Amino acid sequence: MNTYTVAVRNYAHTTPLKSGERQVENCRLEFPQIDPIYKAFAPMVRELKFDVSEMAIATYLQAKDAGKQISLLPVAMNGDFHHHSISHWPGAPIRSPKDLVGRRVGVRAYTQTTGLWVRGVLKEDYGVEADQITWVTTEGPHVDEYVEPPNVERTSSKILDLLRDGDIVAAVRGPVVIDNDGASLVPVIKNWQEAEQAWSERHSTVPMNHMLTVRTDLLKNDPKAVRSIYEAFTAGIDMVPTDGPRTSRQRAVRYGLSEELLSALRLAVRYAYEQRLIRSEFAVEDLFADFIECLDA
Repeated sequence: MNTYTVAVRNYAHTTPLKSGERQVENCRLEFPQIDPIYKAFAPMVRELKFDVSEMAIATYLQAKDAGKQISLLPVAMNGDFHHHSISHWPGAPIRSPKDLVGRRVGVRAYTQTTGLWVRGVLKEDYGVEADQITWVTTEGPHVDEYVEPPNVERTSSKILDLLRDGDIVAAVRGPVVIDNDGASLVPVIKNWQEAEQAWSERHSTVPMNHMLTVRTDLLKNDPKAVRSIYEAFTAGIDMVPTDGPRTSRQRAVRYGLSEELLSALRLAVRYAYEQRLIRSEFAVEDLFADFIECLDA
């Protein structure tokens, strides 16, 4: 029986699998300790270091665009709405998203998936284009082949320090507490709850951030094992108790080729193409071609 490495974060739907409480048929699994989980993404796309890996959807789309031999499984590991994920320092001269035009905004990486969703929202809901903002980043892309647009800068400073000092006017990081008196960053989108609800009704989905990927050669050479791994993850999602209405984070965790998952993925592809993260606007059916051929036949 073969042993495969699986790089995933601890969630309610993965803990039983990682602890050994739930076993997988047809193979054994090893779970390397990686925290935060995004540190697994570059080794996966550059070296195929793991057999199965959680991966940010922006990273996967760029890996696909670069011809990496990594296949997508229809398992959304986490996600949420992101209208609330861009904030400014209290007192900054930002009254609406339009005030970001021509200004500098911080984000961990231009290719970060939360930034992908935030920029998509800024364009779709407020008419603010990604190339109208200078994006100040602390990290580069996971996919080596990707060349960032000219309006992306790198800094060695911390994003919060840049916000406090006024070097950037906003940041993709949410309304976190910033001092001992309980002051918090202020959402750029003031009515973000209503805006998220309207976006959800328009698109009938919740954005996903991370999905499950597998080395293409493993999927083709040992489909029985990959099917067992896929079924173990879906069973984990099914077993998480949900009392009452599901939150947006709970809704984002889903699996299968449902219209809700496909709709979110179509939007991610469109946003990525518009923001010059990828060169081609993939059809989502093509993204799951390997899965359908090897596991869903």
